[in-house]
Amino acid sequence: MKLTLVVLDGVQALDVAGPLDVFTEANRFLAKKDHYDITLVGERPDGVMCSSGMEFKVHHDYPNYHVDAELLLVAGGPRFPEYRPAAALSAWLSQRAHGARRVGAVCNGVFLLGHAGLLTGREITTHWDHAERLSGQFPQSNVRPDKIFVRDGNLFTCGGVTAGIDLCLALIAEDWGHDLAMKVAKQLIVYIRRDGGQSQYSPYLAVGPDEDSLVARVLKYVTDHISDDLTIEDIADAVGVSRRTFSRAFAKHAQVTPSVFVDQVRIDFARKLLEETDVPLKTIAFRCGFDNATRMRMIFSRQLQTTPKQYRERFRDKQ
Repeated sequence: MKLTLVVLDGVQALDVAGPLDVFTEANRFLAKKDHYDITLVGERPDGVMCSSGMEFKVHHDYPNYHVDAELLLVAGGPRFPEYRPAAALSAWLSQRAHGARRVGAVCNGVFLLGHAGLLTGREITTHWDHAERLSGQFPQSNVRPDKIFVRDGNLFTCGGVTAGIDLCLALIAEDWGHDLAMKVAKQLIVYIRRDGGQSQYSPYLAVGPDEDSLVARVLKYVTDHISDDLTIEDIADAVGVSRRTFSRAFAKHAQVTPSVFVDQVRIDFARKLLEETDVPLKTIAFRCGFDNATRMRMIFSRQLQTTPKQYRERFRDKQ
């Protein structure tokens, strides 16, 4: 199975090494005729310098590589949101993408696909820190900044670094089944628990280093009162902010509304209980502050595209 991995100067080393190691490890369990045959393609047929200073040796330069692959995958790197590829490179990517069965990008490698005209009308994701810029540059796409990876037809995109491993494990599972993906994950000592629909970030990442910030104080209050019926007025009073300005000030710092933030915290608590206990769903809903199991299921499905029951079953299956 031919795979083309596009690597340009400034690429992030893990965006290359992660996919390489996942597919190489899979080859250990596959018959030789079924092996993933990986070709690194760059702008020149020599070394590519990573953002970390590591160097990769590529097999071919793109002007002289005209092989249609089962999978065309573009690795990301810190400079790619600002990078403007040569017209010839974009044209080559477009041509190779149309000849591939599947096309994907790790992290902000998706910008290169955008310049090649491959994102129009597609649902995509990238590292959360680049999502706003991606949406601004390619407004005809639907950017989902909170997803680990997104599949839209034959197009696969994902968040940064380790999300590339999640994506490649999912591709292996699609090709050969979940058992092989599990074997690869165990060999690499990585979890195979994260589905594409899961969020890239927990509400805790919105807090930042200042423990006395507004978001941190809200998080502490919500955590301490997770089973309570929390209203915006209650939270505003508890953190000493006027109710009139609380929602606006909080959203500015957390990038989500207070109600969404509270739901995220509740969902995080629910996920932990679903993963670690056999507590009934009704009890989990009560402990996490949902009105009932139906409401927990509704919010769970909206945020994670799965139900609490399915989440628990899938998590247990992947142990």
